[in-house]
Amino acid sequence: LSDVVASGTILIGIKISKRRSSIFPYGLYKVENLISLVVAFLIFGAGFEIVKHAFTKGGVTYLRQIPVAIIGVCLTIVITYLFSRYEYKKGQEIGSPSIVADAQHIKTDMLSSLAILVGLIGESFGIGLDRVVALLVAVLIGKAGLEIFVDSIKVLLDASVDFTTLDKVKEIVLSEPRVAKVKTIWGRSSGRYKFIELVTALNVHDFKKAHLISEQIEQRIKQEIPHVDHILIHYEPISKDSLVYSAPLDIDKIAVSEHFGDAPYFYFIKLRKDNYILEEKIISNPYATEKKGKGIKVGEWLIKNGVDIVVSRQKLEGRGPFYVLSDAGIEIITTQYKTITDIKQVLVKGDLIKEETDRD
Repeated sequence: LSDVVASGTILIGIKISKRRSSIFPYGLYKVENLISLVVAFLIFGAGFEIVKHAFTKGGVTYLRQIPVAIIGVCLTIVITYLFSRYEYKKGQEIGSPSIVADAQHIKTDMLSSLAILVGLIGESFGIGLDRVVALLVAVLIGKAGLEIFVDSIKVLLDASVDFTTLDKVKEIVLSEPRVAKVKTIWGRSSGRYKFIELVTALNVHDFKKAHLISEQIEQRIKQEIPHVDHILIHYEPISKDSLVYSAPLDIDKIAVSEHFGDAPYFYFIKLRKDNYILEEKIISNPYATEKKGKGIKVGEWLIKNGVDIVVSRQKLEGRGPFYVLSDAGIEIITTQYKTITDIKQVLVKGDLIKEETDRD
């Protein structure tokens, strides 16, 4: 009867947990965790009853048909084991803590039957094993109940989502080229569902673009991580004390290339706000030999390298790289300077943008 009541309560709880209202805008998902907590106490009770029965039963019970009893108990063990495994697997698949808890509760029936089986076998040989087996089974049952109890309490007290899930969320967010970094990330569970909140720094200064990026990130997280109900993304434009410029170079590493995607090298220079040079480097273009889409791939590569301004002799307007770079908030300057030395000189003077504007 207790098993029927427990299963019925779980079924009702699952139905209730799916409801939302103005009072509970985030849903009643934690009802499943409350039910799991109740099931944990039922499991503790089952363990207590086994020990109590083993140590307080009076007299000696004689069974005339021990082989028949053993067969019956074996069938009970097999049936309850198979069903509990099936229910546990399904509970894990859909992420339902109450179904997982019920599977563990049914498993206690299997362990109880196992204790009876060992007792019957011992009695057939004239050996009293009831108490020893009862203690062992009680420990196993107590362990199962404790795991459910701890998991339920963690969710009810808004403990963090497991670190594996949070690391996966962070990996998805950082795979977006326009995300500079993830400042903070939180997560909590409610029933089978997860709620994620994070703060990111974006290489974008346009509010509409930042909002669009956050929506795209949210969709990816929900696609790749199961049972995510709600994601809240706070986005902030990245505050910089320096700017990174980049320009395509020819094979001699001096002349500014007239091509963008085909350029064999790219020059990077990092300038402080007072135009002091912090860093200079030349990196080979990893996509120069690509047959298709090299310009777009180079644009994404520059974004990942933290470039703020691209200087190019080739006009990029209307081309794939232009949309990739401008969408990330990267400024594009078309220049007539032919060598990187010339560009570097005007950059240090702080005159590049002014001169190119005057020429236009």
